[in-house]
Order: sequence, then C-alpha cells, then structure tokens
Amino acid sequence: MSSETQTWTIPFLQSTSHGNASKSRIALIILNQPFSRPLLRRLWQNSDWHCCADGGANRLYDTLDTSDRPTGWLGRIATWLTRPRRMEVDDYLPDLIKGDLDSLRDDVRRFYKTRDVSIVRDRDEYSTDLMKCVESLQEKEKADGVENPYDIVLLGGLSGRLDQTVHTLSYLHKIRKSGRRIFAVTDDNVGWVLDEGKHAISIDHTLLGQTCGLLPVGVDSTVLTTTGLKWNLTNAVSGFGGQISTSNHLVPGEDTVYIETSRPIWWVVELRRESLE
Repeated sequence: MSSETQTWTIPFLQSTSHGNASKSRIALIILNQPFSRPLLRRLWQNSDWHCCADGGANRLYDTLDTSDRPTGWLGRIATWLTRPRRMEVDDYLPDLIKGDLDSLRDDVRRFYKTRDVSIVRDRDEYSTDLMKCVESLQEKEKADGVENPYDIVLLGGLSGRLDQTVHTLSYLHKIRKSGRRIFAVTDDNVGWVLDEGKHAISIDHTLLGQTCGLLPVGVDSTVLTTTGLKWNLTNAVSGFGGQISTSNHLVPGEDTVYIETSRPIWWVVELRRESLE
C-alpha cells in the first residue's frame, strides 16, 4: 500500500464561469443512458475530446433541441435572443462515434455523417462499446505524443440496466492502475475507484449533496478509516458479507474527506442537480 496521499477534485463539474482548474485534459465518453441537458452542457464545456459509445449518440442527439426551430427573420432574431438557453445539435458534435453500432439509429447516423463526424464500427465481440472508445482514446494519445493521459469522464454508467452498471463498476476497477483517472457521472451522483492507500477528496458543497458511500465492490472486504464524514470509520472492516458504509453524509463546513482503505473501493457522492442550472 502506497504511503502517498492521492488528492481528488472534480473540475469537470465546475461552472465555466469559475474556470476549469484541471491540469489534465479531459475526455468525455457518452454512454447509452439518459441524462439531462444541464449535465451534458457542463461536462461538454469542461472536456477536450468527445466520444459517443454507440447508442450514446442517440442520447446526445435526442437531448439536444433540434425540433420546432423558428423560421424567417423574426425567428432568427428569437433564436439569437434565446441562444444562451438553447441546446443546438450542431454545437455539440462529437469527435467520434464508435462501437458495434447495433444501437445507433439510422436517422442519427445520417445526421452525424452529414456533419463529417467519424463513425467507426468495431465488431470485436470481446470488448464493450466503452472499451472500444477507450482504445480509440489511447490511439489518439499515442498519435499525438501525449505524455500524460487524459482523464476520462463517463456520462452515464451508474444507472439503467444493472448488467451495464456492473460492467462500469468492474471495468473501472480493472483499469484503476492504468495511470489515468476515470469518473462516472449521472444526474444523481458522481463516483470513481479509490485504490488501496490514502486519499484526500476535495468537497465542493455547492456541487455535492450530503449523501455518499464507500462501496467494497470487486473485493471480499477492506479495512477503512475516514475523517470528514458524519459517521466516520476507524479500522472498520467493510464487505458484502458484513457492514457497508452506504448513505453516509458529508459534513457542512468540512472541505476535505480523508479515506484510507486497504483494498480498492468505489466512492460515490450525491450530485446537486440545481448546481448545474
């Protein structure tokens, strides 16, 4: 177990009016799960590379305002006046759509093809659409000579079908030592894997709600010590066969949560939806 404390922040959820303090470039991968416009807007504006995993392109297209657009010069004026509140599909063109493409609708494929968006079919049956997108990011990093890998933000992955959620939990657990940080974000929460060792998590109470959890997923058990939570743990054994710290609470005024874990765990925390508006 490393004695060095890993520090964690979530700059990809910060309002752009406050600036993006991230020192790493961020890749956004959109999965085939529902999400809100405000969450999409916030993550898109704070990321540098955008990719849709197969049916994630349907979600992106359907979330954007593409219907009932006004016409004529009065309509153009109305569009200009309301533009800060509108989501124009042409303003949110992904760099890549990739997967086996069994979920990508024909109308969505035609639309993005006319916008020269790269659409890649990968028929590999031993990798998921998410894994295929990460592979493309790795290829881009190699081609660009990137020394420090992009952080990855998954839009989705913790809601919807249980088997897909378990895949997200498993995949991020497996690649936790890859040298890059990967986060999963939904309208309800944000989560990521904390490897064994010490961690300091910066808490922005304007973005995060009070509820959080420390989940021993993928391990038989772990030993946890925490500070900064309402119900702190001291050398507590946590596992599916025993006690698990779910529905724990952040403490108002505490700006950092410290966690020491003997095995990898998932850290999840509630997201304030109103903070994205």
